[in-house]
Amino acid sequence: MRFRRLPAGAGTAVELCVTDRYDGDFRIDAPADELAERRRSVFDGEWTWLRQVHGSDVALVDSHGEHAGTDGDAAVTGLLGAVLCVQTADCVPVVVVGEHAVGVIHAGWRGLVAGVIDHSVEALRTIGSSRLQAVIGPCIRPGHYEFGADELAQVETAVGGACRGETVAGTLALDMAAATTLALHRAGVDIVDDLGFDTADERFFSHRVRGDVGRQITAARLVTA
Repeated sequence: MRFRRLPAGAGTAVELCVTDRYDGDFRIDAPADELAERRRSVFDGEWTWLRQVHGSDVALVDSHGEHAGTDGDAAVTGLLGAVLCVQTADCVPVVVVGEHAVGVIHAGWRGLVAGVIDHSVEALRTIGSSRLQAVIGPCIRPGHYEFGADELAQVETAVGGACRGETVAGTLALDMAAATTLALHRAGVDIVDDLGFDTADERFFSHRVRGDVGRQITAARLVTA
């Protein structure tokens, strides 16, 4: 389990946490008592979690635990102590930090094409957030993400730049972290910190590499500094 704290304007900060397989399975359909215990080991309180659908819907969270279980791929809040999370096993988890606000994003390639990054940044700005920075958590890297040329063209059009790579076998790949970074920059997020974690590493769950059904989480909350 890896924690980080980032400034979020005068008097506030964002605490974020990234788990791996050794912290347990955070699937939303895991046994409720086990999942509750695992969540408490990260952050206390009610959590906003989403039924991720690879789309672009963003939940605006105004009360603790609001929108838990609804369909969507991002959540934003300016509420102190509200815990937001996304579950991943290869897609890109993103935490966006602004002035007294935070958002979490689940970015698969379909979500990038649908505009989930743009919609999330726009939602943060509607609650008065500015000077945004982002952190990219564990995701699949191009060495193990073979990708079709037609779909790659869709992603590159959506994010406004080249994000192609090569697999370890020498075939065409999508660089999801690069694509997400491009989308963040295009949306006006100047500072992007990629933690560099690869879900192909056995420390993490990976559906693509090992067929894992488990999920790690990236969670964040706004706190008093």
